[in-house]
Amino acid sequence: MTNEPFTLIRPQAGGVPILHDSPHSGRIYPDDFNSALPVELLRRAEDAYVDQLLEDVPDSGATLLHAHFPRAYIDANRSSLDIHPRILADRPGEMLAPGEKSVLRIGLIREIVTPGLEIYDRKLAWSEVESRIERCWRPYRTALTNELHRLRDRHGRVLHIQWHSMKSVGNAATPDGPGNRRPDMVLGDRHGRSCSPAVRDLVDELLRQRGYRVALNDPYAGGAVLGELADVEGGIECLQVEINRALYLDEIRVEKTAGFAELKAHISSLTNALAEEIKRNRPS
Repeated sequence: MTNEPFTLIRPQAGGVPILHDSPHSGRIYPDDFNSALPVELLRRAEDAYVDQLLEDVPDSGATLLHAHFPRAYIDANRSSLDIHPRILADRPGEMLAPGEKSVLRIGLIREIVTPGLEIYDRKLAWSEVESRIERCWRPYRTALTNELHRLRDRHGRVLHIQWHSMKSVGNAATPDGPGNRRPDMVLGDRHGRSCSPAVRDLVDELLRQRGYRVALNDPYAGGAVLGELADVEGGIECLQVEINRALYLDEIRVEKTAGFAELKAHISSLTNALAEEIKRNRPS
């Protein structure tokens, strides 16, 4: 893996108080992973190429943060204590707090790619988990938090949009269960707790203007990061966007399809329009 577990790109001049991040698109697989699966199967857990869909974000004046490490190795969007003890070979160094995602076997340390695809044929030493937290999870979360506070302190408010991609059809490890076909995009605002309705509705409208079918908080309402960082009254608004992989990806081969270019162009125009709207409504 590269020395840095993430890339942070700020606009070259000016800038608007918007931070886009992609915590699940990393595809650099560390040598110490020691998975039972080949990389081509592990890659199905990625939000593949979402970082590339967002690469024009700095041109709009916004900031872009994306992970290098894969979510199958450690998930930057989970609590550092969201670990089920069944995956450990020895006693953890601190009290764990496994949540719903760990019960589904997709917590901080993911156990499956999808049901039936087991990532490990062994238990992990607690020292392995700690190392992943310190080398990958903590630097990413620190960078995200610091950048949000820097932008909020500079501008008075900041909008954080976290981008993901979702399987086109649900399975036994997803909130909506197996067989459920998803809309094109899902916006998550933790049921109104992490983002103002005005900002959420603006992003919704920008997506619909580009022809996408949009749902709100179903099946994804926003993860641990939004819950921990959002402070609407304090000037930090957080919104999650889930992109249906069928729009741009061969989900089995994890390869871009012909739809990638159009989707990227739409996201670029959307982030530009959003930045312009934020600038127009910013207090002078």
